Amino acid sequence: MAEAVVLVSGGAAVTPFTDPDRAAGSGLAAGNTLTALRAHLLDRGARVFTAPARLGVGEVREDAGWQGFGDVPLVLPAEVTVNAVGTIDDGGSRLAAFLRWLGVEYGITDVDLVAHSMGGLFSRAAIRELHGAGPAVRRLVTLGTPWDGSLLGDVLSADISIDDAHGDPATTQILERSRSYAAENSQGAADQVSHRFLKGWNATQAGVLDTVAVTAVGAGRFRAASEPGLLWPHDGLVGQRSARADEVPPAVLPRVVRHSADDDVHSIFFADAFELPWERALTWDPEVFAIVDDALRA
Repeated sequence: MAEAVVLVSGGAAVTPFTDPDRAAGSGLAAGNTLTALRAHLLDRGARVFTAPARLGVGEVREDAGWQGFGDVPLVLPAEVTVNAVGTIDDGGSRLAAFLRWLGVEYGITDVDLVAHSMGGLFSRAAIRELHGAGPAVRRLVTLGTPWDGSLLGDVLSADISIDDAHGDPATTQILERSRSYAAENSQGAADQVSHRFLKGWNATQAGVLDTVAVTAVGAGRFRAASEPGLLWPHDGLVGQRSARADEVPPAVLPRVVRHSADDDVHSIFFADAFELPWERALTWDPEVFAIVDDALRA
C-alpha cells in the first residue's frame, strides 16, 4: 500500500475533503458515495483522504441534497476541487492539483487511488497530468468506472435506445430518464461518458498507465438480456464490460486485474430506487471492500 489512499467520487457527486482524522461533522461523513468505503479503509489502518467534489466550480461546504452532509471542518479552494459535472480533463486537472496539495501539506510522495464511476476517468486524466510533478500514483482501483461508455452517454450519442431494454422495466425506466438527467446535471460530463467519445479519448491515453497497477470492478445486477454488449449486463449506469475495461486496448491498459460484482448496482441512489439494501451498491458492499483490500496489498 502507498503512503496514502485517496478516494475519488464520480459524476454528479458531492464529496467533502476528509483526512484520516477529520470529516463532515453531520450527515454522512464523506458523502453518500464514499462514507462506507472510507470507514472500512480507516478500520484497516490505511491513511485515507477523500478528494473534494461538487456540482460546478467552487468550494464544498455542505451537501443539502439526499443523504448529504454538513459541518465540513476544512474547506479547500475551488482550484483543488473537482467539478463533478464537468469534462474529464478539467476534473483531472483539479484532481491533480489536489494531489499536489496533499504532497505539500501532508508530505505524501506516493498514493493509491480508489475511484468510483467517472472518478476513474478523472483519476486517469490526473495521472496523465502529474508527469512526476506531485505524488506518484502506484495503484488505481476503479469501481463502476465507464472505461468504455455508459448508459447515459450512449443514450445521448444514440448508440443505444429504449428498444435495447427489451422490455425490462428497470432498464426502460433508467433509459427514459437519461436525457432529462443529463440536461439537469451535466456541464460536459454526460457527453463524454459515451462509448463513441471514450473510444477516441482512450486512444490518446497510451502510456499513461504503464507504471500503474489497475484493478477494474464492474457490477451487473441488471441481466434481463445479453445484447447489445454496450448495455447488458449493467449496474444501472455503466455496462459491466465497460466497467471491467474488457475492450480497452493493452497499449492503454497494460496491467489490469478485472473483477465482477454480479449482484451489485452502481450506487446507493440505485439501491434506494430499486428497494435494495445499500450493501448492494459498489461502494458499500463488503465483498467489494475485500477486492479493494487485495488490490491495495498487491
